[in-house]
Amino acid sequence: MTRPARALIDLGALRHNYQLARRLQGGRALAVIKANAYGHGATRCAMALADIADGYAVAFAQEAIELRASGISGPILLLEGCFDDDELLQAQQLGLWIVVHQSEQISMIERLRLTPRSLTVWLKINTGMHRAGFDPAEVKAAHARLKNCGSVDSITHMTHFARSDEPDHDATTQQLHTFDQTVAGLPGEQSVANSGAVLAWPGARRDWARPGIVLYGADPMPGESSGLVPVMSLQSRIFNVRMLQSGDALGYGATFIADKPTRVGLVAIGYADGYPRSAPTGTPVMIDGRLSRTIGRVSMDMMTVDLTDLPQTGVGSEVELWGRNISVNRVAQAAGTISYELLCNVKRVPRVYTNETP
Repeated sequence: MTRPARALIDLGALRHNYQLARRLQGGRALAVIKANAYGHGATRCAMALADIADGYAVAFAQEAIELRASGISGPILLLEGCFDDDELLQAQQLGLWIVVHQSEQISMIERLRLTPRSLTVWLKINTGMHRAGFDPAEVKAAHARLKNCGSVDSITHMTHFARSDEPDHDATTQQLHTFDQTVAGLPGEQSVANSGAVLAWPGARRDWARPGIVLYGADPMPGESSGLVPVMSLQSRIFNVRMLQSGDALGYGATFIADKPTRVGLVAIGYADGYPRSAPTGTPVMIDGRLSRTIGRVSMDMMTVDLTDLPQTGVGSEVELWGRNISVNRVAQAAGTISYELLCNVKRVPRVYTNETP
């Protein structure tokens, strides 16, 4: 029998979420499919969006090269830019768009003899996140250097928000103000809205948005009613059942000790598949459509769930770890992490794609 663990990927939901983000944005949107589309499979996701996406964004060149090799022909933005001359040459040859966030990346463009007007550059500005990007006082000089490079065709101004998933915090307002002051008078399109800003900050909806986590149906502001549909359903089945008596300890570290007779289901999935080891007893799961909980410590290849109040369940019962019924945000909160990490960590389990035809 084939091991039943799988990640069911609903490409129809992916399309729905992209169209929702684009509609809220009111302009164009790059679908962020870095990190293997947040664990969902970059090539299949890119193909599913090919007829509606304005373009894509990935972290670095190798991710884009794999998409081009798979036949993805739309615009692809390298969010980290190019790391050396060879990558820049390859980006130019493949028609990739590049982020420039430091002086050395401009120097690369200046010293290479590239085809005239062959580069689409996104100039990244540090407006308060203090991670990557030119400080506001450096932007005009950076812009002028790029304009003087004969190989640069266009410049889009961009920044990235640190706290757009906190609608009541004024950090995003401050970053927007800094951005607008910095680019005032500079020609070029603008891109500032990430997922949180698309949902919660109308003032950030400029020429381009860069929706990421929202594409996959995980709201960056859990608890809000956003209309997003989960794309991944992480599933497995129960493949063994046993009874614990009061006082019996379960699993590694004996973190769960039964305080009454407890019926336990053994599920074929574990932290090597991407389910978090840090998920404590009580993390919700759905078993044959009914709510239950994890008990004991998650192991590498298997985990245990409580069947005590579900007498109709047993070997072969279907378990949803997260998906349409169990929000990945609920699991992430229980495990002390975020949905981004859980989705990106899904591995080893086969991905099964549904609703591929629009």
